[in-house]
Amino acid sequence: MNPEDYRVRPGKVVKLRHWATDDDGGLSKDEGRRLTETLLPQLADWQERLFAEGQQALLVVLQARDAGGKDGTVKHVFGAMNPNGVRVANFKVPTEVERGHDFLWRVHAQVPQHGLVCIFNRSHYEDVLVPRVGGLIDQQTAERRLKQIRHFEALLTDSGTRILKFYLHISPEEQKERLQARLDDPTKHWKFNPDDLSARSQWAGYTEAYEDALTTS
Repeated sequence: MNPEDYRVRPGKVVKLRHWATDDDGGLSKDEGRRLTETLLPQLADWQERLFAEGQQALLVVLQARDAGGKDGTVKHVFGAMNPNGVRVANFKVPTEVERGHDFLWRVHAQVPQHGLVCIFNRSHYEDVLVPRVGGLIDQQTAERRLKQIRHFEALLTDSGTRILKFYLHISPEEQKERLQARLDDPTKHWKFNPDDLSARSQWAGYTEAYEDALTTS
């Protein structure tokens, strides 16, 4: 497994079909679990060092379609961290107050202070993806927002925040199975949102929007 195979390089035009959704990185599930168990203590150690130094922050951005695995990633990877130094933020439909400000206003308030870690489970990219596919903003506005996001992230980087961004890739077939599993398990009904089906019906539109965001991010 070469991590560089999964990294989007500056200037590279992203086409999601170029990455297989069933790519396991050359690891079996058992191998992946063993490797994770080995790395988690190291992750916890680096978090402690980050806090002790107090000069930098870590922002992890998770972006995916519905049922893409964001919650599981938070649980199984970041669960090893000290909860006093890590938190999760997500961005749903903007409130009336949030709509009265620029779209990054509510995002900036969630950025981690030095010494801490924050995971964006969905992120500021939602304010480009969802309104674009829903026809609430045009292509020009979407492109302008992506440019503003780049400037915003550059500001954070210059201020000592290290940003790691991950897109969790999923096929429509796998998404269907996961959504159905939520319906079949009464303990998972709370995770099912009828709006997920609406987004699913716009698969091609979201694919194009994600590709543009990944290309320019």
